[in-house]
Amino acid sequence: MGTNDVLAAARAWHDQDPDEETRAELEALIADAEAGNDKALEHLHSRFDSRLEFGTAGLRGELAAGPNRMNRVLVAQAAAGFAAFLLDRESAPSVVIGYDGRKNSQVFATDSAEIMAGAGVRTIILPRLLPTPVLAFAVRHLGVSAGVMVTASHNPPNDNGYKVYLGGSDEGSQIVSPSDAQIEAQIQNVAATRLVPELPRSTDYETAGEDLLDEYVRLTAALVQRPEATLRFVYTAMHGVGWETTKRVFADAGFGEPVVVPEQIEPDAAFPTVSFPNPEEPGALDLAFRTATASDAELVIANDPDADRLAVAVPDGDGGWRRLSGNEIGWLLGWRAAQRLRQAAESVAAVGGDVATCVAGTLAASIVSSPALSAVAAAYHLDYAETLTGFKWVSRVPDLAYGYEEALGYLVDPQKVRDKDGISAAVEFLSLMAELKAAGKSFEDHELEFAAEFGAFASGQVSVRVQDLSDIPKIMSRIRQSPPDRLGAVPVRAIDDFENGFGDFPPGDILRIHLEDGSRVIVRPSGTEPKVKVYLDASSTEGSPAERIAAAQAAVDALTTAVRELLAR
Repeated sequence: MGTNDVLAAARAWHDQDPDEETRAELEALIADAEAGNDKALEHLHSRFDSRLEFGTAGLRGELAAGPNRMNRVLVAQAAAGFAAFLLDRESAPSVVIGYDGRKNSQVFATDSAEIMAGAGVRTIILPRLLPTPVLAFAVRHLGVSAGVMVTASHNPPNDNGYKVYLGGSDEGSQIVSPSDAQIEAQIQNVAATRLVPELPRSTDYETAGEDLLDEYVRLTAALVQRPEATLRFVYTAMHGVGWETTKRVFADAGFGEPVVVPEQIEPDAAFPTVSFPNPEEPGALDLAFRTATASDAELVIANDPDADRLAVAVPDGDGGWRRLSGNEIGWLLGWRAAQRLRQAAESVAAVGGDVATCVAGTLAASIVSSPALSAVAAAYHLDYAETLTGFKWVSRVPDLAYGYEEALGYLVDPQKVRDKDGISAAVEFLSLMAELKAAGKSFEDHELEFAAEFGAFASGQVSVRVQDLSDIPKIMSRIRQSPPDRLGAVPVRAIDDFENGFGDFPPGDILRIHLEDGSRVIVRPSGTEPKVKVYLDASSTEGSPAERIAAAQAAVDALTTAVRELLAR
């Protein structure tokens, strides 16, 4: 846009904005830009030269005025466009809407409910701020056409987002192509032809009853048997919405009430104790570790702010705490799922038939997750599926019994939800730890058993955060134009470039590098953050279980150094 165009667009946006805060903010920027302030004009271009589009997790961005930010105008356009999409798709559509504790989440949810009801869509809103897994459950449980969750998950405090699910043949999974493009086209049409104050609104929408949450709690607690051993564990909600629901699930499943991190247990949109409310980030679990040490806990359980992710930490043996990687949790829960499927098969085989042929179900993981789960699947004669990154793909795998992605996302109960669920995963992990304790085994014993049965696997990650999003394609292009022939001391065997599609995968900005020693490196832009992410994986089947673990970790450590050099060149 030229200067006059961007100023005109900003004035038009200002005039239809129902939010006093963003309207005043935009008014000041316009005035400064008109007075010749280059910085203000730069801010306007950043907000108006493009707009947020549906990506990995629907809409997600910084709270501020303009089409390239999250605000009430953009959300109103999104709600009206989504309503139009649903009305084109079926004659009597319905939607359930949830929201978390972030700034403006309830406002965005209420705007969406009023606009979708005003458009003629039967609309149900959750009774208060609740976790994303409860909304995902509601889509299936209520049998509605769609779901909307207002959340930015683990993003920085001043972000918010709009996650969309579809019912019917999509079975409650997040949107994928071509639905995302069709919804986006409807939103663009609303933005081009309608002003927000002109959109029909109605307060004739329903509020879901407490029975919906009761049923989610009941089904989640029923995933596991009553524990035979009592665990002392710490829980943190990371200033999010997980505690109310998780507390009930823990109690009903027989785990009692954990020690909580009091500074982080209640929803707080300011996230005052963490600069980045993501349990993967360094320092995010420091308060939980201090609480666990003071209470002599055996385990730390953490959810991210909307409780769809799970982080776990165990004692490191030196008085400190070791946070397990998403892959470590993922392959252990996958092993547990495989064991459960085999037990079910043994019951069937008891009346005739071979156990191996009776085991049914598919284990799935995203391509950037560890290959360990495929080893589990092979050992248990189960199908294995590898998907693109994002739970919208994992959740759609046919005959799915268990799925995960390394970014702390786990789906342990596909019949209940079709999205990652940090509460269900927490119950499963607590059950595993209680069983180990009852059997007189440590977590380290369990890790050695895994390495003995499947080989040892290690993983790592190197991330490059950028200030300018245009730097991301530059980094990817540089690696494509000058691909490495070795990483450290290990020669590169092959490079898979997904740019124009690869195998059964559609085109994507992904590079997968295979090394001669069997290690693997995957490079891709993040779908939710301004980062280039590099995923490192290595394995070993030589020597004792402890030697295998050490060898796999040494290979990842060497890769980490080599990849940092690759990105810095």
